[in-house]
Amino acid sequence: MSDLRLPGADITTDALLRRTCEVATDYLGVVRERRVGAEATYAAILDALGAPLSDAPEDPLGIIERLAANADPGLVATAGPRYFGFVTGGVLPAALAADWLTSTWDQNAFSFVVSPAAAALEEVVRRWLAELLGLAPDVTLGIVSGGTMANFTCLAAGRHAALERAGWNVEAQGLFGAPALTVVTSDESHASLFAALQMLGLGSARVTRIPTDAQGRMRPDLLRTALQGINTPLLVCAQAGNVNTGAFDPLPEIAAIVHNAGGWLHVDGAFGAWASASPRLRHLTAGLELADSVSVDGHKWLNVPYDCGFAFTRHPAAHRAAMWVDAPYYVPAPDAVRDNHHFVPEASRRARGFAVYAALRSLGRQGVADLVDRCCMLAQRMAERLSSDPRVRLLNDVVLNQVLIRTEPAAGDPDAATAALIRRVQEEGTCWLGGTTWHGMHAMRIAICNWSTTEHDVELAADAIIRCLPA
Repeated sequence: MSDLRLPGADITTDALLRRTCEVATDYLGVVRERRVGAEATYAAILDALGAPLSDAPEDPLGIIERLAANADPGLVATAGPRYFGFVTGGVLPAALAADWLTSTWDQNAFSFVVSPAAAALEEVVRRWLAELLGLAPDVTLGIVSGGTMANFTCLAAGRHAALERAGWNVEAQGLFGAPALTVVTSDESHASLFAALQMLGLGSARVTRIPTDAQGRMRPDLLRTALQGINTPLLVCAQAGNVNTGAFDPLPEIAAIVHNAGGWLHVDGAFGAWASASPRLRHLTAGLELADSVSVDGHKWLNVPYDCGFAFTRHPAAHRAAMWVDAPYYVPAPDAVRDNHHFVPEASRRARGFAVYAALRSLGRQGVADLVDRCCMLAQRMAERLSSDPRVRLLNDVVLNQVLIRTEPAAGDPDAATAALIRRVQEEGTCWLGGTTWHGMHAMRIAICNWSTTEHDVELAADAIIRCLPA
């Protein structure tokens, strides 16, 4: 490898990769202290990097140097400790290192015959994740690109099972002429769930939405009423961790209602399911093991690199049927050997299991619990600091890692004042957070789920937010 010369340059692959490693580690060396928001405009990045494609090969080392220098101003420090937007975690060092190896090994994780290592590692992490999340030991797992595709995969399995009970093979026969299928969601289900329903042909606008309580939890009494008289195949979607408040739907009660009605219960546990790994917080996820399927994001609280999501089901036959793909040239795996493509909607795919394996090994059970507990305690601290200011109103019970606030000045529009506050915080640069609409109110949403965030980071961020409050 070290003697291999690259097109367009008098440089070896070894030298190129060593320099790229230096660039990457230099970035990691400053990401904790750098401005969190990007500084370059979209137009500036286009101008810097958007020259016409050349006819001849270019020097690879020059490409990397220019890319790093010109992309840097447009980077958001999501890997740093004071990025609190979109429930986004950082990247654990062990997971990052394994991800570099994953790209180097260039494995297609499609099947056992293509990469025995990728197949075996996904089975290993399936067992570990089932234990951490309190799911059945034989739960199925597909490692997909993120929360949306995890929801898609789980709901595809649910669609198969629900329509199969009605005598319909949806994979073979499609939805034309299929029995009617009722989909029920929370009134506050995440957008990714509705995106999955769109792609599955179930529609995002034809669902039955169940109202929630003051913290965003689905109301079981209204769910029970809504299901009375429904005689169609049934999919019900609940939440473990409301994206705004962190609140958990009452899953034991919901599961009993859904299963008594003969339905499939899916739980979107993108970040909230990780509370199962913490003895202190596990009570919040009571009933998660009763769900027929559960979706979880790996790049949120497990802090593995993009892209990574987990689709779990308690129904192997439905999961495999929904994802089944075959071709004359596919070589089936031996008995009792995992073929990854039976559980995901992709053929050619990244070997995501390597980074997940490294993250879990580096943390262990106690480390995962500590990561979740620490972030939740930091969220409590952030809420205490901010709500102590009379100009701040705390909107949620901080049960997990989500803090929802707004500012309500004595005069003027609170929504406009909150939007202005968010802009000022983003421009100030100490931290980055986003806005949301919560029960008709504009609010600031702070999500803490990065392994590297410390109490000092929370104090710095809280000070910056308070400085940006309207006088």
